Amino acid sequence: MVPGRARPARARLPRGEERGRRVATGGRPAELARLNVDVIVTGGTHASFAAAKVTTTIPIVFVGVAGPLEAGLVTSLARPGGNITGLSFDVTPETVAKRLELFKEVAPKAARLGHLVNPNNPFFSLYIRSVEIGAQAFRVELQRVEVRAPEDFDGAFMEIGRLRSDALLVQPDVLIVSQRSRVVEFAAKNRLPAMYGAREFVEVGGLLSYSPNVPEMFSRAG
Repeated sequence: MVPGRARPARARLPRGEERGRRVATGGRPAELARLNVDVIVTGGTHASFAAAKVTTTIPIVFVGVAGPLEAGLVTSLARPGGNITGLSFDVTPETVAKRLELFKEVAPKAARLGHLVNPNNPFFSLYIRSVEIGAQAFRVELQRVEVRAPEDFDGAFMEIGRLRSDALLVQPDVLIVSQRSRVVEFAAKNRLPAMYGAREFVEVGGLLSYSPNVPEMFSRAG
């Protein structure tokens, strides 16, 4: 820091289901850009893309973006270039395979996995390819059930019941995380062992997750 030039940090962290929607519109990043802050720290893919749209000069440090290269957020992992850098977690077949391996240790008889996903997620294509490779390796059937908004979840739960899924696999996604209490409650009520894509699910009573420590990633970014 240069003496006399420091400006106070301003943290704006939208909560719950607003986190993905309001940030994705560019409203919050645009406000920070107008304030001419020194650095913008973003959490997740939606917020990172939103910040990238409103400034090419203020440094952006992203946290918790899956596949930033594949999503088009950066042009190189070794040298991101421009005003964007950060900490990512991968959704490669190896990572997803580890998630399924741990899940099969906990629920070895699980064969039909209700797969709760948000196809609007920017890294959905990369994620789904990796999951399908893992499912083939562990010989489990993926029963994809899609949600795109909070009002879709009740219908998704009914569909999982109709499919007679014997376990639940949950995509790491900001919308789904925002509805974590509903998802965990559904799994518990229906006695479905579940592997979640974020530790926040376990914090509200979920069975198991295999994911990076996002708070630690934010500490490193700071």
